[in-house]
Amino acid sequence: MDATAQIGRTLAQAALLLVLGPLVTGFIQKLKARLQCRRGASVLQPYRDLAKLLRKDTVQSNSASPFFRAIPVLVLAATLTTTAMLPVLWVPAPAAAPLGDAILLLALLALARFLLAIGALDAGGAFGGMGASREMTVGLLVEPALMMAVFSVAVAGGTTNLGELAARRLTLPALAWQAPDLLALFAVLILAIAETGRIPVDNPDTHLELTMLHEGMLLEHSGRGLACIALATHVKQLVILSLVAALFFPPGLARGLGAGELALACGAFAAKVLLLATFLGVVESSYAKLRLFRVPQFLGIGLVCAFLALALRVL
Repeated sequence: MDATAQIGRTLAQAALLLVLGPLVTGFIQKLKARLQCRRGASVLQPYRDLAKLLRKDTVQSNSASPFFRAIPVLVLAATLTTTAMLPVLWVPAPAAAPLGDAILLLALLALARFLLAIGALDAGGAFGGMGASREMTVGLLVEPALMMAVFSVAVAGGTTNLGELAARRLTLPALAWQAPDLLALFAVLILAIAETGRIPVDNPDTHLELTMLHEGMLLEHSGRGLACIALATHVKQLVILSLVAALFFPPGLARGLGAGELALACGAFAAKVLLLATFLGVVESSYAKLRLFRVPQFLGIGLVCAFLALALRVL
């Protein structure tokens, strides 16, 4: 496969995830409203919010350093880089350059979280520091468990390349699921709730200082900087859902670049994302937010399942 063509297709895939990220958030918000017997805002409301923020200027605290203004751009750049590492619509040919490494993808997501925490601390606000400490605590529980769940899949595939892992899963029979696969899937679904900042771990719709985690780090950001972080949050959510789909539900990925294959791949990708987004919306509408000290117990379930999935692969 020509390297230039491969780069062009990868960039097109990244642009697709960038455009669809806010739409997935709008769908989840609309679904939650319907489940709660409310009309709710339009699924396009996240796009309107981004457009409104882009028209506003940035207000910065006097105690913040010059690096504070660069943090939203760096967070968005780290998140957008992950969109080029996933097999979203097609899997590469065996001789093609690898799409991306799972370890690097998780490292970039961790880097974005670290930058947000640094920005919250840099502004010198009390609530920003509190939100940063809580977010890093959740990250300390989520990232190792997510890494072990991905490793359990990588051990079976003999590689950490996401494109090759998806291609291997495509060659297996539809019912060729083993105990480690089910445990890893269950762990990733639990961890996806925390990574996307949703109930019962966090509430993305609240601004109550005593309950918010992710939102607490954003209080000092405004205008275009806040728009960059909000867009990065939308994209990260879609990246997590795409990662679950690539590792566990790759059927529908195109092996060629024909119009028919790509159309089928687009439909399959939309169906998988809608199914996973519905899962997040239903869970968020069915449970109350946990107390902060109960969150480690909830995430511990995912950690144990991920550890068992990896242990069963290795032993």
